[in-house]
Amino acid sequence: MSVLRWQSGFTLIEVLIALVIISIALLACMRALALATQGTHDMRVRSLALLAAENQLAELRLLRSFPTAGRRNEPCPQGALALRCELVFQNTVNSNFRQVTIRVSLPTGPVLAELNGLLSPLP
Repeated sequence: MSVLRWQSGFTLIEVLIALVIISIALLACMRALALATQGTHDMRVRSLALLAAENQLAELRLLRSFPTAGRRNEPCPQGALALRCELVFQNTVNSNFRQVTIRVSLPTGPVLAELNGLLSPLP
């Protein structure tokens, strides 16, 4: 006579449910990693844009440039990025100073960095 014994272990349904739970957790981790990577890339691009704006302002000051009031666009590449700088010059109350606003963006994108400064032809 044979004795039937119940074997302990997991059923196929339990294993499949566990695999679904683990796969959902892994997908959530992958999404978080992708968001962190994108955030790091965006921060790098914004940092390079700010460096480009600071370089433009430093160059204007070193050249003692005193352009007339108006607006102009210049390429201002930084590393592998082909950035575009928009320079806006405005008169101030004191005729010895000009306010400059430098906006840096990608050729087809929003403004990544904006920097304001003053220019003077005085030594």
